[in-house]
Amino acid sequence: MNRFINSLLLFILFPTLALSIFVGFDLPIESLHTTGALMPYKKIVFLSLGLVLLIIALRRTVRRWMGMNLVLKKDRFKWNQPAGIERRKRIWVYTVMEGVVFLSVGIGLYSATPFAWMPSTAFAVIFLDNMVFLLIGRWKKGFRIGITSKAVIMADRDVQLVYFSGLRKVSIHQDSIYFDYSNDLQLHFPIDAIDPLERGDFFDHLSAQLDRDRVFITTKRS
Repeated sequence: MNRFINSLLLFILFPTLALSIFVGFDLPIESLHTTGALMPYKKIVFLSLGLVLLIIALRRTVRRWMGMNLVLKKDRFKWNQPAGIERRKRIWVYTVMEGVVFLSVGIGLYSATPFAWMPSTAFAVIFLDNMVFLLIGRWKKGFRIGITSKAVIMADRDVQLVYFSGLRKVSIHQDSIYFDYSNDLQLHFPIDAIDPLERGDFFDHLSAQLDRDRVFITTKRS
């Protein structure tokens, strides 16, 4: 989900960046027979692009904050533990890098032209949300993985749910845990989401929630 949202943000960024360059440097726009500075409705276009960016970012923000809030309700889980330390390090590094990149993009857009204030604001909001999310996640130990009677829930940079309905096989391949379903669907998440000292306990609790006559579980790496 996080990759999908970032892809959407980048998809909107490219035309926004191109438009900012045309307007900021007053380049000719042959198809409209005008120049960037004289382009009609540019305020509305920039405002619309900024609102779209905010809506896309809001979707991810709501999803991952809800995920963190869910895994912090430990009494609802059969098993619930903080993510492994290596996973937490990656969360910090990737989230900070992502935030800095988007903040730099926002500053760049506004530097090109003040008309791009709305898209710049959207990227600044993404940066602030990333930083607050990291701080709250560390303070509350909100980067966690848990098992309920119906699903495995992992909350880090995004939230991922792996339901047990239709599950046929659980296996470890390289650095991921794979969940194979009867409809040929396959889901997976990184094994470092589980602390190495907690992995045996994780699989014991996972096994207890599944019908072992229908679901094959192997904890050996392949």
